[in-house]
Amino acid sequence: MKPLYCDFHIHVGRSLGRPVKMAAAPGMTLESVLHAARCQKGLDIVTVIDAVTSNVMVELEALVQQGRLVPLAGGGLQFENGLVVLLGAEIEVGGPDGGAAHFGAWFGHMDAAKDFLQWLSTVQKNTGLSSQRAATDAVTLQNEVASRGGMFVVHHAFTPHKGLYGNCVRRLADMVDPARVDALELGLSADTDMADCLSELQDVTFLSNSDAHSLPKIAREYNVLQLSTSGFDGVRHAFHRVNGCAVIANYGLHTALGKYHRTFCLTCERIWERGAQQCVCGSTKRVMGVYDRLCEIRDRAVPVHPAHRPPYIHQVPLEFIPGLGPKTYARLLTVFGTEMAVLHEASYEDLVDVVGVEVANKVVQARSGQVQFIEGGGGRYGRVQFNGELS
Repeated sequence: MKPLYCDFHIHVGRSLGRPVKMAAAPGMTLESVLHAARCQKGLDIVTVIDAVTSNVMVELEALVQQGRLVPLAGGGLQFENGLVVLLGAEIEVGGPDGGAAHFGAWFGHMDAAKDFLQWLSTVQKNTGLSSQRAATDAVTLQNEVASRGGMFVVHHAFTPHKGLYGNCVRRLADMVDPARVDALELGLSADTDMADCLSELQDVTFLSNSDAHSLPKIAREYNVLQLSTSGFDGVRHAFHRVNGCAVIANYGLHTALGKYHRTFCLTCERIWERGAQQCVCGSTKRVMGVYDRLCEIRDRAVPVHPAHRPPYIHQVPLEFIPGLGPKTYARLLTVFGTEMAVLHEASYEDLVDVVGVEVANKVVQARSGQVQFIEGGGGRYGRVQFNGELS
């Protein structure tokens, strides 16, 4: 089984000239996403999480009719460049006691996705836009996804905005049926060590996805899967560890880089001290951090990793590296082909030949996560420090 690089959360900004994900860049068109994910980033499988919206679905059907997207027997579609595409929807559902959370509904076949879109039109006001609030509860949503052979994924579970744990409930079963959760997405500010402080997640497969709103952000976090087949069924088998299929690695930002990692004071705009009930300035106005929220709800002081849990490998995306500008980035892709090749295959000696010793050293540090960080919070990304030089 060949390891496959996968990013299961990529948005579309515009489709047929109309907005899809309001916060996503206009350049995030379906075609540009499918091209960049494969030819620039080097991914093998993606979930276009806005595929199950009305205009994007029209574009997808056109690509199928043109023969540029080919349905796979095991589910999913293969684009002309070899990229395997899963069809996704991101749906917002209100929490039982307030707040709201985002969930992913994934489908392998166009007919199932179109039928689900038709159902969404009965609970959403505008199925042309991504991440819309649905007039339903999360368990009903799970049932609708399962009845069409789909997969249900908890999105960015710990974030203070639209995260199940971060914004709604303290326990999974308080909002969803745990038996029908196919996977849980950690989000940019959390990793396996943090999430495995919740004992109820021991059997759940964790994902590290980009939640990309612009082309450069694709694959800033990604997964490595071992599959017998690269289609939808193979991915489902990996999530449930069937027939030797599995998620064998999670690659993600160091949690300190996440823009909601620590609690942030809205008065003086500083990170709260760990364990504090208010900011040093005396204010209690805050944006709760993922780390601090997990400290509130965890039932273990230290993580306990189940045997099936793959390693979580901290990486710094190439775009964070000082001195690695557009021209240097283009030179790397010209020589090595894709970002995945730079991050996983290029030797130190080859990097030196292409970009010189200083940048090569930073790339090696970045892909192993061996750098220093200034923590992020309140919607501001953390920063990377390379030998005293900030990104």
